[in-house]
Amino acid sequence: MRLNSILAQQKAAIIKKWFTLVIETYPAGTGKFLKSQKDPFANPVGRTLSQGLEALFDELLGDMDYKTITTFLDPIIRIRAVQSFSPARAVGFIFFLKNAIRENLHNKITQEQLADELLVFETRIDKLSLIAFNLYMQCREKIFELKANEMRNSTFKAFERAGLVSETPEVEPVLEPINITKEASNSI
Repeated sequence: MRLNSILAQQKAAIIKKWFTLVIETYPAGTGKFLKSQKDPFANPVGRTLSQGLEALFDELLGDMDYKTITTFLDPIIRIRAVQSFSPARAVGFIFFLKNAIRENLHNKITQEQLADELLVFETRIDKLSLIAFNLYMQCREKIFELKANEMRNSTFKAFERAGLVSETPEVEPVLEPINITKEASNSI
């Protein structure tokens, strides 16, 4: 595939543009910090995005190994799932790669007639977005589960402090054997 070799050659520029487009989904101050702060300890979100996007790009060029994709996509999605993004904005950053590629390679794609290869590559991006959406939904389900458990626990503790509920002692019930013949003769 000729497009893959061109994409590999232009990898740094494409990833830089993709990263910039992703950063623009954040508020201005946050985006500026994520883009400018290079210290991975001071900026773990920026570091996670940068490393993840590069690894995802490599997988799109390669085998699209599901385990490798989820290894790098999961931390990005977890971050975006706990932020105030809508589901579309949380996973929509995947599609920004299409814009980054078109912006960087528009002339080459046109001159070398690579439109068909680009469509195939964009289908891979679409598959990546579906994986991202599934991961996002798993994260949101976990968040809702944690919130529900926290609410249940705090409600129970409030009722317990008010004396409205108490723990029941664990006592085994005593079951006496029933003599069926004796019971039957008494009811006649």
